[in-house]
Amino acid sequence: MPEMRTIDVGELSLRCAIEGPEPGTAPLAIMVHGFPESWYSWRHQLGPVAAAGFTACAIDVRGYGGSDKPHAVDAYAMEHIVADLVGLKLALHPDEPAVLIGHDWGAPIVWNTALTNPDHFRAVAGMSVPFAGVPQRPFTEVFRENFTSQGRFFYQEYFQEPGVAEDEAERDPRDWVARMMYSISGDVPPGEYWSKQLGATFLEGLPDPQPVPWLTEEDLDYYEGEFKASGFRGPLNRYRNHENDYEWLQGWVGKKIEQPALFIGGTRDPATTLFGAVADPVAMMLLFAPRVEGHVLEGVGHWTQQERPEEVNRLLIDWLKRL
Repeated sequence: MPEMRTIDVGELSLRCAIEGPEPGTAPLAIMVHGFPESWYSWRHQLGPVAAAGFTACAIDVRGYGGSDKPHAVDAYAMEHIVADLVGLKLALHPDEPAVLIGHDWGAPIVWNTALTNPDHFRAVAGMSVPFAGVPQRPFTEVFRENFTSQGRFFYQEYFQEPGVAEDEAERDPRDWVARMMYSISGDVPPGEYWSKQLGATFLEGLPDPQPVPWLTEEDLDYYEGEFKASGFRGPLNRYRNHENDYEWLQGWVGKKIEQPALFIGGTRDPATTLFGAVADPVAMMLLFAPRVEGHVLEGVGHWTQQERPEEVNRLLIDWLKRL
């Protein structure tokens, strides 16, 4: 098991799982999870990254697990979470730029952290969600145009009103996490589970999760314990900041990620194609991150580094060693 530390990053404190050389004595690699997850989402990567010569640090994003959990919705704007990563880097290794690795919400977090703070971060890897540049409009406008206005359910619309999704998720966090993870994994049989009408609940119509090797009962025990303790308000507040994120990022219009970048997605992951909007995510990313190396793994769903840890680790470690 990694060593768990609580680090003051400026506005608040983050719980970090750290493995490898003592911080400050080796290159730092910071891992950022998505929703609804934890530092634990990187359990298969911490050891290999540490063995490659890095101080491997997987965080609980603010609002999750052992990290601080401000109540206000706007405390979860991208600007604040980016500042958390800068503060963490300065606390652990102030003299050398770090590497960022993110998945799901962690991917846009690390893409935008690298974009806005190139002096602090020398390379960036994202899984599942490709980088599409500085947004031209808030994502709320996009999904309301394509889903809500047409009477179609979209999970991020369902997440907008504080308390609604929290009430559903907190009734049985274990079942909620298991159903969500299974329903967009590479293991679920093809189906129209997400094609439902506006007004449906999140869980409505999702398949019963079947046993899968990458999400064991012990894994679910861990996630269940974390969300029973933390609740879901902080994690869901990330989805309630699209307008705030859009306004903040307008300060970087026309800028690209110039650092070396790695993208790993999956052919069964709806986020890899930005919900069908992009046919070739790697080609798209080259427009905004010209030094990107991209891989789309056949049959992999949304939980990239958990579904295929050995394949992801091989690609990730190879890339890290070439930096």
